[in-house]
Amino acid sequence: MTTIIKAADAAEFLSLVPRMLGYQPAESLVMIPFAGARSLGALRFDVPGDDESVDSIAATVLGMVCRLPEADAVAAVVYSAAEFAGGGMPHQALLAAVERRADTCGLRTTDALCVAADGWGSRYDPALPAGGRPLAELDVLPEGADAVPPALGDQSDGATLPEVGLLRAERVGRALRAFDRAVELLCGEDDRARTAGEASVDDDRVDPTALATVCHLDDLPALFEDALAWHPDDLTPYQSAALAWCLSRPSLRDVALVQWTGTMDDGDEAFEAQLRWESGEEYPVHLAMRLWGDGDRPDVERLERALTLARHVAAEAPRTSKPGPLAMCAWLSWALGRSTHADRYAAEACAIEPEHGLSEIVRSFVHAGHLPDWAFRRSSGAR
Repeated sequence: MTTIIKAADAAEFLSLVPRMLGYQPAESLVMIPFAGARSLGALRFDVPGDDESVDSIAATVLGMVCRLPEADAVAAVVYSAAEFAGGGMPHQALLAAVERRADTCGLRTTDALCVAADGWGSRYDPALPAGGRPLAELDVLPEGADAVPPALGDQSDGATLPEVGLLRAERVGRALRAFDRAVELLCGEDDRARTAGEASVDDDRVDPTALATVCHLDDLPALFEDALAWHPDDLTPYQSAALAWCLSRPSLRDVALVQWTGTMDDGDEAFEAQLRWESGEEYPVHLAMRLWGDGDRPDVERLERALTLARHVAAEAPRTSKPGPLAMCAWLSWALGRSTHADRYAAEACAIEPEHGLSEIVRSFVHAGHLPDWAFRRSSGAR
């Protein structure tokens, strides 16, 4: 549903920006593109640490805005811990660079604002006091803004994995070792590389629950689809172990990635394509491109459920089995537009397993400012 809120002035507009983002940005440049009088969402970037890089940052952010075909104007807002006191409005060089680049791109700049530690102001305000305007003015919301949830925390909040008790972690670790042993027994292969340094299970007996859980691998898309309906707090140790095992194997993880960004039918196609690829056939380009963020816009609620699930699995898995689930957390966060979270999860994975493939890909996306193609298409929830 489209929410329409009209801001009467710059202060009311600034009161809305954190609600548009879902958090209070810190040390950030926020770009709000417009089509006429309607905003098309918001894009957040880290504020550069020096004035020498403002032109390159401006070129990057305006390049992204220009990918929105409807955009004809843009507002820029800097959020900073710097102060007006003693030096005037902070980050004017960055805002000026953004204005120049917008003009070059044929976009009108509706405003260039800064919310600092001791005040706020606009470059377009000829009566701006030297110390900025009072931050208390930003507490007044325009009519209808209560329909949008308040912002909680900054862009980094919410990336910490759920807390898991030691007993729970030990149970998942034992389940994963038993699962490995059951795979070896049923498949005739030693597939315990991820937990090789941990205690072994009794070679004379395999836990029957592990054997039953391994049987779900016969229909992997069904397992991944069922998993989206599991409540993370109610995961059994073997359910968590099965997902950690699958997400630690790129061929199986990619099936989950395709399916969770699409449908179970897409998962079936990806699973069959993986089998054909292992037999020497080409992997379908339209499936591979999902990794890069191309294709139809995913269902956000579906991605959110997948991310919540992956976060719990990553929290419960033994350290050596964490990189796979963490990489899935990173990719899903990136797909949802949470690049700060994505980089954190990917960095955690690489700290455990340097040169972890998917994690390095996600980090390269984030550091290059690459966003999914679907981020530049209007959704029904535009504000």
